[in-house]
Amino acid sequence: MPFALSTFEIVAGILLLFAGGELFVAGSVALSLLLGIPQIVIGLTVVSMGTSAPELFVSLLSTIQGGSAGDAIAVSNIVGSNIFNVLVVLGASAAVMPLRVKSRLVRRDVPLLLGVSMATWGMASGGRLTWVAGLALVTGTVINLLWEIRSAKEEPAEAADDLEAEEGAASPPVAAAKLAAGLGLLVVGSQVLVKGAIAAAQGLGVSETVIGLTIVAAGTSMPELVTSLVAAYRGKADLAIGNVVGSNLLNQLVILGLCGLVSGGRGLGVDPVMLARDFPIMVATTLACLPIFWTGGVITRLEGWILMGLYGLYVIEQVLSSSASSVADEFRLFVLVAAVPALMVFLTWSALRWRQQRRLA
Repeated sequence: MPFALSTFEIVAGILLLFAGGELFVAGSVALSLLLGIPQIVIGLTVVSMGTSAPELFVSLLSTIQGGSAGDAIAVSNIVGSNIFNVLVVLGASAAVMPLRVKSRLVRRDVPLLLGVSMATWGMASGGRLTWVAGLALVTGTVINLLWEIRSAKEEPAEAADDLEAEEGAASPPVAAAKLAAGLGLLVVGSQVLVKGAIAAAQGLGVSETVIGLTIVAAGTSMPELVTSLVAAYRGKADLAIGNVVGSNLLNQLVILGLCGLVSGGRGLGVDPVMLARDFPIMVATTLACLPIFWTGGVITRLEGWILMGLYGLYVIEQVLSSSASSVADEFRLFVLVAAVPALMVFLTWSALRWRQQRRLA
């Protein structure tokens, strides 16, 4: 496929995603008012389910195809998407508009996501995710969904306070039509984008491992990115943050769980390199959300840019490792002695500043 055609597909995919993101956010906001439930719950369930559809399609198809290559794409797509969601989707949304964090995210949702991420890493630590592990993850989905429904019933009054009056005029058919149209554009756009990105990467000689963890993962996470960016621009921080946390939960509980079940007796193979490098990074990025979310209750623009910068370091490390470059070790040393300490200093400074502000208040 000519490189020019790949570039056209990438641009077309992005345009479809932006249109779909606008429709999907509008429909989900209207739905939250019609059902009388908080936007944060809608973001953690309905929106995240819809925007996770590309990951579901790509990972399940790869698992059904079988073989080590199919398993690698299925697992790397989920792990890479979760890393992308926290560092890029959340970071870019905060860069557009500082995001005010609901206390329930710190108390319930992020700790839950951290626990699920560590459990998934543990279940895959033997180099294979069995169908039993897949069943356990899917069962966790049902439990979490019931918990979300109960939470929605306990705090119904928040919905009307957060929504604009004109968005409440939408009838149920109109809200459903917006959701369906937005979801359709998101899925089609993500597939066009991934197809063009993979063809372009292969034409440039990039390895399949890097494609799975970065290009495919980023491509299938485009719906999350666009939806959260549109939500942040429109001042719907609950949807922007809830979409990221909810998508990461669903990626592991639903998609990875279903892939484990579909793999049957053979189990879903997990690359040892991913277990040693990418799974720990996925857990670490989730853990990093706690101090960022906690300090001041707002994800600032600076913190958003820092998150995106960390993803840039992650991508560079992926490229250097796949190309067996002699610079890879020097780059890892730089991250260890410079980037990581700088991040720790920033988080400590943010925590101390937040404590001082609380004392003055």
